[in-house]
Amino acid sequence: VQLQASGGGLVQAGGSLRLSCAGSGRFFSGYNVGWFRQAPGKEREQVAALSWSGDSTYYADSVKGRFTISRDNAKNTVYLQMNSLKPEDTAVYLCAADKYPNSDFVGLTYYYWGQGTQVTVSS
Repeated sequence: VQLQASGGGLVQAGGSLRLSCAGSGRFFSGYNVGWFRQAPGKEREQVAALSWSGDSTYYADSVKGRFTISRDNAKNTVYLQMNSLKPEDTAVYLCAADKYPNSDFVGLTYYYWGQGTQVTVSS
């Protein structure tokens, strides 16, 4: 599985961005996926996750109610819709996928990583 993230950019506080993560591979729709972010000098933080079935999601407390993770299996793409952006959301955002398809969502281990896309929120 190969992942390609895109959609980052510069936005003012209160604005919105939608990140995309295009996945290769015939069975990409069967993988649990997640979005992470890393700001300079800070540890990598998971912000959202979505099960392969679409039935389960996870959001970090810092983004609940503002970010939405979704997927379009026909396009082999996972999205992260980010609304009401804040300067503290500034980071490199990365997408990741589970090691095996159709795995349990609880306790999943990310194995495949895409390159990051920069999100900068100005105040």
